[in-house]
Amino acid sequence: MSQFIRIAFGGGCHWCTEAVFQALKGVDKVEQGFVASKGTHDYFSEAVIVHFSPHIISIEQLIEVHLTTHKSESKHRMRHKYRSAIYTFQSLQENEAKRCLSYFKKQNPKIITEVLPFSSFRPSREEIQNYYFKNPQKPFCRRYISPKLENLERNFKQLLKKE
Repeated sequence: MSQFIRIAFGGGCHWCTEAVFQALKGVDKVEQGFVASKGTHDYFSEAVIVHFSPHIISIEQLIEVHLTTHKSESKHRMRHKYRSAIYTFQSLQENEAKRCLSYFKKQNPKIITEVLPFSSFRPSREEIQNYYFKNPQKPFCRRYISPKLENLERNFKQLLKKE
């Protein structure tokens, strides 16, 4: 039986982020909501907590998916609401996330994503959780979420759950 650990991601809309990580094998659960860190990042920003099995999918793979499914290079005006971040729950995980992010930043120095310590979480309202899977035909889902899932199908097929 696999042991699941947690890591959190923020970048774009948590509806989009939730659907992306729900599609990956090795991911047991995705909690959609708002995450705060510490210090200058102590305010809540849209994010998800991903419960995953490191025996099936690695932190490096999760980070790569994250960086390629949101605007990880953009310093747009809504970054306070949509912080581009990887939130870690322990120091060993923080070190591994920083190592992975450093590797990806060498390939693309424009990446603005940060590794931050997780501080607290507020879940989204029940009616908007699992948004994509409840509403795949809604205009928002078709315009924003479906293209992200198509990106996964093209570039990360080996990481997708068999449906």
